[in-house]
Amino acid sequence: METVRVGEVADRLNTESCVLDLGCGEGRHSHALQWHLSKRPSVTIIGLDLSITDLQTARGKGAEFFKSQEPATHYSCASAYQLPFNDATFDAVIFSEVLEHLADDEAALSEAARILKPGGFLYLSVPRFWPERICWVLSNAYHQVEGGHLRIYRRKALETKLTKLSLLKHAHYYAHALHSPYWWLRCLFWQKGENAWPCRIYHKLLVWDLLKKPCLTQTLERLLNPIMGKSTVWHYQKPIDDSPLPTDTQPKEPSCTPS
Repeated sequence: METVRVGEVADRLNTESCVLDLGCGEGRHSHALQWHLSKRPSVTIIGLDLSITDLQTARGKGAEFFKSQEPATHYSCASAYQLPFNDATFDAVIFSEVLEHLADDEAALSEAARILKPGGFLYLSVPRFWPERICWVLSNAYHQVEGGHLRIYRRKALETKLTKLSLLKHAHYYAHALHSPYWWLRCLFWQKGENAWPCRIYHKLLVWDLLKKPCLTQTLERLLNPIMGKSTVWHYQKPIDDSPLPTDTQPKEPSCTPS
């Protein structure tokens, strides 16, 4: 399930591009990008996360689905606050549904901007304010679990933080409208968990939509996304600056190219 429009990410890449899926989790965006880039094996894809368990799952899913298909996704375990890459390393950074989990979101955004090449794109998504607010009202446990959401973002407030990093907004849209009611149900029946019968029934609808992509649900989601999309998505670009890098900049390792 793609939150960021990965096809648009792929269309902007050159044959030698480097892409980072920052906070990749179990690899949904990394794997989607790998599929879109199957005819451009020289592109480097790196999935980075702090959870070794999630990285192992991502690696296993990728190996099972893609076999030996190139480009392969490489994985790295590191903190979003101190990324182990040189300045201006990546042509694109996907940062999807991660920022709301981080205590120091501004530090993570600064790191993401640092490793972007001039002209490179940051693809960012967070939960939308009002659908997320309903979840918090329905259940305190929803956001108080370990690793849960620490804040709810208002669109303009987050855009201000990105503008302070001198990033330029190129696109903004909403995604996953059909998922908003599912999470409201999950929160309403939190004590019973995902096995509560309303949650089970609705989850079957979501799986059917994901696997079959029927015209009915696809059209319904497209129409409802501007109204009740669960996620807010931005495409930001780092300005092109022809000035040389400071001579005292110390490189970090590893570089984009995996060893």
